[in-house]
Amino acid sequence: MLYAFGVDVGGTTVKLGFFSIEGQLIKKWEVPTRPEQGGAAILPDIAQSMELCLQRHGAAKEQVTGIGIGVPGPVDDDGNVNRCVNLNWGVFNLREALQSLTGLPVKAGNDANVAALGEYYDGGGKGSRSMLMVTIGTGIGGGFIWNGQILNGAHGVGGEIGHLCVDLSPDAEACTCGKRGCAEQYASARALGRIAQRALAAEPKRPSLLRQTGEISSKSVFDCAAQGDPLARELLDRLYDVLGMTIAGGCCILDPELVVLGGGMSKAGQVLLDGILPRFRHHMFHACQDTRFALAQLGNDAGIYGCFHLALQAACK
Repeated sequence: MLYAFGVDVGGTTVKLGFFSIEGQLIKKWEVPTRPEQGGAAILPDIAQSMELCLQRHGAAKEQVTGIGIGVPGPVDDDGNVNRCVNLNWGVFNLREALQSLTGLPVKAGNDANVAALGEYYDGGGKGSRSMLMVTIGTGIGGGFIWNGQILNGAHGVGGEIGHLCVDLSPDAEACTCGKRGCAEQYASARALGRIAQRALAAEPKRPSLLRQTGEISSKSVFDCAAQGDPLARELLDRLYDVLGMTIAGGCCILDPELVVLGGGMSKAGQVLLDGILPRFRHHMFHACQDTRFALAQLGNDAGIYGCFHLALQAACK
């Protein structure tokens, strides 16, 4: 029997999946991410954990066709990482480093892109030819898949639509990327909670159910809007407009058959789709206004499934 590993590296934990070559998930587990000392322990920890998995399943390394790995930072087609801030990594070749530790073929990608690849093959994008995945969570990430291949771009940042500029004013929100006015500072889950807090502070006498929720979060805004709260509905109207404009911008460049919405905010479900679609069609070039939308289906497992498909691509080289 032949196997492959999918490895999704996050800032807190590394998610690993052990797959049969046919795509069956045999085991999934996590190990802590150790970013101290320049993240020097992260790859050795991964290599050791995979070795233990093989031992426990009575499998030989020769039965493993490859490893796919996704990381939170830019990765080019050759596996070169250009800084992963959350991991304290600088610039190096991730593919070569993990191959050296394991002796196995490796293919590396950006975490949002590999999540998109997982949804393309096994989730909300299954059956499509081209797909734009938009992850709306702490930030806004994206990944574009064409005929089963990730579009990385020349610098490994293909699909990063969260950094499209939506505000050109002098006092536009500062983004962690160093720019101002990026979409994720207005339409991510974190941004929605922050903007809601500001709105409440700006109008201290305005009644709102949000004042009764304790911690103000994107979820509380959606919950209060569902109960008819006017302020929460206004906040969501602005959110939908920015998301519709941002996704329209991405689609004008890429023209995908399908847009899949993932990330924590996608748990809002149909209400999120219903809010974004009219704004998307308003901002979108007329020829692409019938672009289909769907919700992601794999949740937190999208990354390991996408990395499994990267592993298959690594084995073919």
